[in-house]
Amino acid sequence: MHKIGIIGGGASGLTAAITAARQKKAEIFILEHKELAGKKLLSTGNGRCNLTNERMDSSFFRSEEIGAVEKVLDQFGFSDTIRFFEELGLMMRSRNGYVYPRCEQASVVRELLVEEAERLGVTIHTGVHVTEVIPGKKGFRISGEASDGKTVRKERFHADKVILACGGRAAKALGSDGSGYALAKSLGHTLVPVVPALVQLKVREHPFPVAAGVRTEARVSACVDGKTVFSDTGELQITNYGISGIPVFQVSRYIGKALYEKQRAEVGIDFLPSMKEDELLDYLIKRKRGREAMDTRGFLTGIFHSKLTDSLLALAKVPAKKAAGDLSDKELFKLVKVCKHSLLSIQDTNGYDNAQVCAGGVSLKEIDLRTMESRYVKGLYLTGELLDADGMCGGYNLQWAWATGVLAGRNCT
Repeated sequence: MHKIGIIGGGASGLTAAITAARQKKAEIFILEHKELAGKKLLSTGNGRCNLTNERMDSSFFRSEEIGAVEKVLDQFGFSDTIRFFEELGLMMRSRNGYVYPRCEQASVVRELLVEEAERLGVTIHTGVHVTEVIPGKKGFRISGEASDGKTVRKERFHADKVILACGGRAAKALGSDGSGYALAKSLGHTLVPVVPALVQLKVREHPFPVAAGVRTEARVSACVDGKTVFSDTGELQITNYGISGIPVFQVSRYIGKALYEKQRAEVGIDFLPSMKEDELLDYLIKRKRGREAMDTRGFLTGIFHSKLTDSLLALAKVPAKKAAGDLSDKELFKLVKVCKHSLLSIQDTNGYDNAQVCAGGVSLKEIDLRTMESRYVKGLYLTGELLDADGMCGGYNLQWAWATGVLAGRNCT
């Protein structure tokens, strides 16, 4: 019986191991460099684990080869993921298409995956950091280091086939340290530039620091060299260093790419996406009636959080103490412009350690998408975040992990 070595015990690695083991044709082992297999799963979906999404197609993903993403999802999509977890005994529920465990505990998903892998005879080695994978005529030699906290010892493994499921660089504390990229490159693969994605953004000359902590609905747009490339609407969170929240996460990969390529990276914010510019102006003009004696700050009470109101007035250069009745149409127009078209210059992302995933990775051109086998090294398979495919918030990145893991596990035995 031949051996399959899986490097990385995260979502795609565990899924690959289970799928391969169910075929009962190989001896399977996982090498995981954290102390716990599937550790990163514990943080997904804010600890609830957003497994997948009922709306599942390649339009929710980004890649240099978006057609390749579609080919993978065609082979293992939403309904396949539901069946896979039902077979593990997991009860699920949908919230507006977002699928979670019924118990809303990510820890349960991790436990079920690990228990199933071990039940099927998969050996999981934790605390082993793989440093080298060398292909030969009789399989692969895998070298690594294991530590007990005091001493480090060298480890050697042999496998007839290898699945690289190491993850990217996002959230190093949970296991993704970027070492998989080095292993893939050492085996002849090339990388689409890797940047943090689904991450907060740092603002240069932040105009809203006094509004730190404020959450508000907004439309957030990524602007690269003056051109809007992607927008999303949702709850924006203002921080002391910049901006956060789901719509910021959704646009962050475009900002990260722009910063990497030395392009002008800006974020446009519409603080009242439910109203058009002329509608808001007309609303404010009418709102003055009966409120002429109020100061401008009081005049805006009930529209924005008071901290945000102060920032918007300062940005529009409209005096907060000025009587509403004395506001000119020009001043109201300036205020509308700020409310609908605030443009923030982005200094940086909040880094890999705070990112949920990475954009970029091993080019999908270099992978046989029917099997996830390398086109360069026979018997080598690559899965998950290591590859050039990143999804939006909403279960898409886990769907990619399940799909690529299953395809690799199904075809490596």
